[in-house]
Amino acid sequence: MTPAYRRAPTARPPAPGRAGTRSLLRLMTALLMLALAAMLWRPAQAQLRVDISGTGAQQYPIAVADFTGDPAGQAVAEVIRADLTRTGQFRLINASGSNLTSETPIAYDDWRNRGADTVSYGSISRTGDGRYEIRFRLADTVQRGQLDGVAFSGTERELRRIAHQIADRIYEKITGVRGVFATRIAYVLKQGGTYELQVADSDGQNPQVALRSREPIISPSWSPDGSRLAYVSFESGKPVVYSHTLSSSQRVPVANYKGNNSAPSWSPDGSQLAVVLTRDGLSQIYVVGADGQNLRRVTRSPLIDTEPVFAPDGGSLYFTSDRSGSPQIYQTGLDGGQARRITFNGSYNISPRISPDGKTLLYVSRRDGAFRIASLDIASGNETLLTDGPDDQSPSFAPNGMQVLYAAVQNGRSVLAGVSSDGRVRQTLSVLNGEVREPTWGPFTN
Repeated sequence: MTPAYRRAPTARPPAPGRAGTRSLLRLMTALLMLALAAMLWRPAQAQLRVDISGTGAQQYPIAVADFTGDPAGQAVAEVIRADLTRTGQFRLINASGSNLTSETPIAYDDWRNRGADTVSYGSISRTGDGRYEIRFRLADTVQRGQLDGVAFSGTERELRRIAHQIADRIYEKITGVRGVFATRIAYVLKQGGTYELQVADSDGQNPQVALRSREPIISPSWSPDGSRLAYVSFESGKPVVYSHTLSSSQRVPVANYKGNNSAPSWSPDGSQLAVVLTRDGLSQIYVVGADGQNLRRVTRSPLIDTEPVFAPDGGSLYFTSDRSGSPQIYQTGLDGGQARRITFNGSYNISPRISPDGKTLLYVSRRDGAFRIASLDIASGNETLLTDGPDDQSPSFAPNGMQVLYAAVQNGRSVLAGVSSDGRVRQTLSVLNGEVREPTWGPFTN
């Protein structure tokens, strides 16, 4: 499948010049290939499996003991261990048989001799109303003191979320960077003739169906507060942009103009969406209020502008355009005006995504026939190819900027994959006997 301009299907435009015609023919061919590929997606089961390779530049040795007091404590510890392992930044020290409680004095020298710089441990118990109380501790064997200690309370269904929250605390205490284990991801899954927009934990577990349709669903995009997803649905016979509130399943059309409506992207304050419309001919970028009001055109070029994404400060947009003769990434202010070209390496760069700090740009780059995820340091212009291809698409930053989620083809199958922002650690979140597409990593929610 060719991923060119995959977020912005385009109606037939007025006849352009010769160079424009070649660009448009390439675009229309790519869109047709995308549509055919979507029809050929294989059925998928709901549960994802995680495979990890590589290690970080620095690994922190940590022992994660089972929580004592209830059999559920082992499952909580297993989730924490899996979270930390997935980053490639931690080396797990065997803690079996330690039988530590939240009140146990830590034998710092013994754990240091085992090779652990930190020890995670605690207790779990049931309360009278059937809930669980989890007491967590994190000890520093080098400084010989307690790094963290907190208590959680929740139902059995909430234990996985609590485990992710504990892993987040461990990650931040040790690395100084906020953890993302308790965040969520969204992606599109096709089972038979049914499309599903699914939301899952950051590790791909606990998937929930937000929307099920017999028609394609594409381009999911998280609101900044994590309460809504914008996406494109074809259920009315053409692409329409919707805003969907996850807690209530209520949704409203945000862009339903003549022609195609596509490629939604939220502003940092959640008040607006950037969208791509063909209402005036070619695909061009517009901004519309989150309630569907106050539509305003941003770009006015003689060729195709698509795939907009807001800069973190909300003052500009990064987008894909073939105005230079081949697809490249540009930046423009919300008032339009002269766009600034950002990418210069290679002749085909699409699908921009900007890091939370605004310093790094992700995009899909075609190199030697393979579609790979590239990372560009905007200030220096230094580029790093994070993946090997052959068909890597839809990159999305984790909210702490340390990891990247994307869609990949491995051994002929479409899977979700992840890579650290330095390219050293890779993971695959695969669905047995099926395919997933269009991943997007959700924001911090508290």
